[in-house]
This record gives sequence, structure tokens and C-alpha cells, in this order.
Amino acid sequence: MPPVSADSLLCPVCRDRLAFKDGGGRTLVCQGGHSFDAAKQGYFNFLVGKGTVFEADTADMVAARFDFLSAGHYRPLADAVAELAARTLAGGTPRSPGTVLDAGTGTGHYLRAVLDRAAQDRTPARAIGLDISKFALRRAAKLNPEAVNLVGDVWQPLPVADGRVDLVTVVFAPRNAVEFARVLRPGGRLIVVTPRPGHLEEVAGQAGMLGIDPAKDERLAASLEGHFLALSADDLDVPLLLSPDDVARLALMGPAGHHLDRAALGTLAAGLPPLTAVSARFRIGVFEPLR
Repeated sequence: MPPVSADSLLCPVCRDRLAFKDGGGRTLVCQGGHSFDAAKQGYFNFLVGKGTVFEADTADMVAARFDFLSAGHYRPLADAVAELAARTLAGGTPRSPGTVLDAGTGTGHYLRAVLDRAAQDRTPARAIGLDISKFALRRAAKLNPEAVNLVGDVWQPLPVADGRVDLVTVVFAPRNAVEFARVLRPGGRLIVVTPRPGHLEEVAGQAGMLGIDPAKDERLAASLEGHFLALSADDLDVPLLLSPDDVARLALMGPAGHHLDRAALGTLAAGLPPLTAVSARFRIGVFEPLR
């Protein structure tokens, strides 16, 4: 995979174009003199200023998600996202590869599926992974070394130049419609994955996970209104058989993980049968930016 062209990236301090220093891939600099060195794990920290009001995922939350996704439980979802992404990236060429922005990339598993599908199709593609958690980016940078992995806040102006992205993917992550529309090229696509009512209901209550808002679809539509046109919405149901440890990981890896009592979660897992049947229910929406 060709690396992302640095002139697609903007300095998070002054919004000037960035370039890799001396042609290498470890330092990004802008003409204003701001410089960003890659961490030893391979990601760049673009969190500047007063920071964010949002709480980044902790190391143990990220570890739970990495182990759960690495076990393949949500692989059908990753494959479905990769299939939709392939349709958008199909026109890429070595001279003009498509660019993917995975907003809220987390541990990078869904972006990995997109890049693997592009490689399988022999479709050149570039990638940017963005997440607010440095713990997640440590995992993502190792999983997707060919991507430019950035620690950043999706609610701040994205460090990406106007119209330089062909595809934005958002899997269980916040949606900044204004910024997504700005960075997408005309004809680009936004793929959004959200949980549907009934998602993980067999274990959600007893594990302390947050419930699914029955008005979630309406809130999604409202958040994108005026910026995107809905093209399609597909439902995907994935039956799971989870061990007690996987149920604990499932609870810990989501937003409720910030507040869960770890001891109580361990007690719950100890009382579960060897396998628990759980239904994962997703909705995958595809949107086109309005111009």
C-alpha cells in the first residue's frame, strides 16, 4: 500500500500543510515550524491546545477490545464494512490511489479489514487512522503500519485537507458531519456503523453495559442532516457464543468500561456458563456528501 501523501495532512496548530522531514516517515513538519515526531509505536500525537472534553479509552478497555476483536467475534461486521469500502475504492490507481479516513479507528481492526480487501482486489489505497486514545493508537499503528495513525479529537477540525479523502468509515464512534463532509471528495462516501435495538441484550443488563437508544436512527439522521444524503442502510445480525471472559471483555471494551466495577464484572463472569449465546445487531449506513 502506498503511504498517505503528507500534503493531505494539516498541522493541528496552524492548519498549514505538513510534509515528512527529509523524506522520512518519522517526523512531520509544516512551514510554520511546528514539528511532530512519531512515537516509538509509530503513531503521531496531534492533540494540542486545551484538549478535549471526552474521556479517552483506557489501556484495559483497549486491551479488552483488542482481544475480543482479534478472536474474530465481529469479523462478519468487518467483512461487511470492507465490502462496502471496496465499492468506493475500486477506481483507485497506482497514480491516484483512494484514501480512507477511519475516524475513531480504535485498535484498527476494521481499517485492517478494509486494507486487506483492497490488497486482495489489487486496488491501491492509502489510509489515515484517527483516535483520541493513545492506548488504542499503539495497537492500531502496529496492526496497520502502512496507515498514518494520529491521536486526535474528532470534534476538533480534522488534520486533513479539504477534499482529499474518498471514504470515511465510522464504526461505533462519534460523527462530526461538518468535518467529514469537508474532507471528502465529491462522490466520496461515509460509512457509519451503529448498534440496533436488541444489540447484546442477553448480557447487556447484567454486565452493566449501556442500553441502545430506541431513537438512535433519528439522532443519526439529525446529526448528518444538511451535510449528507442517505444512500443505503443494511442490517447485519451476528450470532455469538461467548466464553465468560469474552462477555467480560465485551462489557469492558465499550463506553460503559469507564465506569464498570471490575470486581463485580469478574464475579459476573465467574457465574456464567461455559458459553453464552448473544445476538450482535448492527446497522451499516452509507451516505454521500451534499455539495
